[in-house]
Amino acid sequence: MRPIIIEPTENPKVMKFVADYNLIPGSLELDRNSDIAEIPLAQELFKYPFVERVFITANFIAVAKQDGIDWENLVDPLKSVIQDELAANPRIYLQKKNDEYLVYAEMTPNPMVMKFVSNKALMDGFIEVKSRGEAGDIPLAKAIFDEYDFAKEVFISDNFVAVTKNVSVEWHEVMVAVRAFVADYLQNGGVISNATPQKHESPAAGIMNREYNEDEQKISDILNEYIAPAVEGDGGKISLMEYDADTKTAKMLLQGACSGCPSSTATLKGGIENVLKQFLPELVENVEAVNG
Repeated sequence: MRPIIIEPTENPKVMKFVADYNLIPGSLELDRNSDIAEIPLAQELFKYPFVERVFITANFIAVAKQDGIDWENLVDPLKSVIQDELAANPRIYLQKKNDEYLVYAEMTPNPMVMKFVSNKALMDGFIEVKSRGEAGDIPLAKAIFDEYDFAKEVFISDNFVAVTKNVSVEWHEVMVAVRAFVADYLQNGGVISNATPQKHESPAAGIMNREYNEDEQKISDILNEYIAPAVEGDGGKISLMEYDADTKTAKMLLQGACSGCPSSTATLKGGIENVLKQFLPELVENVEAVNG
């Protein structure tokens, strides 16, 4: 049985349980209204009435408890539960036969977008369907649009489908149904796409029909190494679209969950801009989104 280390956090309500390996790609934030049908660990943790939320990312599980409850007598039972469940399901999700599709729902920073992540790769690259009229060559997207009137956009990449909804519903009302629909579609052999996916490498270069120059390539390399993995983990895609050397401004193309996300501007300024200015101070002073 793999060891679990207990780590307190700055928040007295939250305790971390750290494993010695990465548990999942991306992250999961769960409460008692979340879809946990395929997550046995969450099912077991929420059997404890004092557990309010569970956050899983990288190599740890963070558990938030109710106020007025002392951690002293709780951490050891929770540690045992976590150890037992990770021994049975090392990758968090319910283990099934290799020929079965397992799909779980994952929140993104954009409240209008939910990711539906598969245990199998869906495509090599990505496809963005911005409207119902663009779904003709993407059967999976078309099926989602036909089934759900609230669906506005579909973004398919690697092993997940990100669906953007309109304001007519809340995700907690429809998340379970959409997850089951996507899982059934894949399990029944539904075609994902008849169109050629875009490649992750330098997609903006293809849009502009040119190669990056030396400075643009430096910026793109930093994006790909330090920023893109986290953005893609949240169901989005970010690429260098344009670089203005006179103003030292890097303009970004935002796709998937990042497009239209209320927090995307803050992310650009507070995170991405700071990273680029740190690594390439001679090139980048400002970062802008060209589509938001």
